[in-house]
Amino acid sequence: MLIAFNKPYGVLSQFTSNGSPNRTLAEFGFPKNIYPIGRLDADSEGLLLLSDETELNDRLLHPRHAHEREYWAQVERIPTREALQKLSRGMVIQGRRAMPCRAWILAPQPNIEVISTRGRDAFHRVPICTDKVGDGVEPVPPAIPPRDPPIRFRKTVPTCWIGLELIEGKNRQVRRMTAAIGHPTLRLFRVRIGKFCLNNLVAGQWRELNASERGLILAKLTVPGNKLPFAAVRRVD
Repeated sequence: MLIAFNKPYGVLSQFTSNGSPNRTLAEFGFPKNIYPIGRLDADSEGLLLLSDETELNDRLLHPRHAHEREYWAQVERIPTREALQKLSRGMVIQGRRAMPCRAWILAPQPNIEVISTRGRDAFHRVPICTDKVGDGVEPVPPAIPPRDPPIRFRKTVPTCWIGLELIEGKNRQVRRMTAAIGHPTLRLFRVRIGKFCLNNLVAGQWRELNASERGLILAKLTVPGNKLPFAAVRRVD
């Protein structure tokens, strides 16, 4: 069994409490004998996989398999091309060099948009993965739900949404990386694993994946002749 869950803000990636005010996975009615594959911090949101198949841990998480994960991060200020290049080359974080990644500014920038609410869980439409837009077609900004509590707001400091594609997931890696280039992360979503995107799975909901969706999770995006296709930077001027 492989389950996709859109983890809300303030939820731990575990079934037992750690003594904090954060909620746990035990509140969401998952089947018995499943466990999270990897983790998202309590203050991060988005795609979390759960399964009863232990072999998926290594296949999806170990960097030797080069399995992509895409994150959208709302950061303070607008990163320059040089700052994004630093991210893409692989930075030294806590004495260890991170593997190369892809980093780009999302274009168009997402809209913060309330679609609907249902009690405390505040169910909304979720971010979707970016797709190529054909010639003459105006891209539509994806909708992202507001957060409760909201991010800190400073009138004099603009924010910007960037995308990052990684093949590893160390503790608070994205947040540490953006802080190291002078752009602290205010909000963080995981929107894709392999070729599977969150799409219309709303915050706080989960579902078991079918055979086709499992194939998307296990698929890898590859670039011919390049073992680690993570040096590209897309910049919006």
